[in-house]
Parts: sequence; C-alpha cells; structure tokens
Amino acid sequence: MSSRERILGRVRRALADVPRDDTPYGEAVARDYLREHGARDTAATVELLAENLADYRALVHRCAEGELPAVLARLLAERKAATVLVPPGLDGTWLARSDVARVADLAGSGAHELDRVDSVVTACAVAVAETGTIVLDGGPDQGRRRITLVPDHHICVVRVPEQVVSSVPQALERLDPLRPLTWISGPSATSDIELDRVEGVHGPRTLEVVLVG
Repeated sequence: MSSRERILGRVRRALADVPRDDTPYGEAVARDYLREHGARDTAATVELLAENLADYRALVHRCAEGELPAVLARLLAERKAATVLVPPGLDGTWLARSDVARVADLAGSGAHELDRVDSVVTACAVAVAETGTIVLDGGPDQGRRRITLVPDHHICVVRVPEQVVSSVPQALERLDPLRPLTWISGPSATSDIELDRVEGVHGPRTLEVVLVG
C-alpha cells in the first residue's frame, strides 16, 4: 500500500459516520467571530499600520501621491543602489526621478541573478493594520514572489486608504486564494536557540514601506 492510499484510507475511516447530505464544510463553521479589535476611523487605522510596521523594524515613510517619485529616488540614493528590479506592471512614473539602472523581472532570472540586484520596488495587494502585514499577490505591479525574497532591499508602496484594512479577516475578503500570496510582517528575521536575531536569511534584510495618500 502506498502512502497516498494509506492517507486516503484514514480520511475515509474518519468520515465513515458522516451522512452524505451533511452540512457542507464552508457552512458548518460559524463565521460570527470578531472581525476587528476596537472601532477606528481611517486615520487611526493607517496610524496603527505605521506603528506595527515600525515595531517589526520596517522603515516607514509617508508622502502625497505627487511626491512619490522624489521619495523613491531619495530612498534608492540613500541605499546607494546601482540597480533596481522593476515588476512589469509598475507605474512608470514612480521611478521617473531616479537614474538607477532598472532590471526587468525576467522569468529566466534565477537566485544568482536576483542576488546581484541592489533593490526592488513593488506595490502591494493589501496591508493589515492590526498585524503590520503587507500582502503581495503576484499582480503585475508586484511581480513574481522570488523578486521580493532574494534582493536585500525591498521598497513596497501602499496606497492609503484604499489598500489598508484593519484585520486579517477583512484582508482575506479582498484576496484571491488561487493567487501566490506572500504575507510580509517586517524584514526577514530568524533566531537561533539562544535567541540571537539574524536578519536577511530568507528574505530582504531591509524593508521600507511608503504610505502614499
């Protein structure tokens, strides 16, 4: 008997006493749980997002939409970036003020090629205030998952207030579960058994989030 057959056998035995006309799983679980903690207006929700992003050691910047090209140019210059990776659907005006060499998101680019890129700039799908989380879904202005995991510096632009929600349940309503979702809560970090924190092991060492609006 194969492992697959063994597992399916266990599933069948577990479901043996369940009537065939039983309530579907999607309806069997009550969805009346608390959807957000406290009552906040838009400004307070955005402020909470900024606080939690900073608590996770992300660098948070705020600007008006017309200031975004100058802000991105400044952040890349401060990083001394010589190259920046650009998703195919990123708004072309965002990097109009920067003279950093742009690298296209090519399907054939592997880890070694991406590791040589200094920075990557993307948009996001949604941002969660209560957890300080940025979610990418592989959209045209975000690119493939690997381009935000290999380069050491990631600048993510969040449109305020339309892309900011209070809680994870609210974020899930906006996301397509069939898309490659990447949930980012601060720069990459891990700790060994002695709790020595190391950043940049399985993602960018530096995450900068620009709240635009």
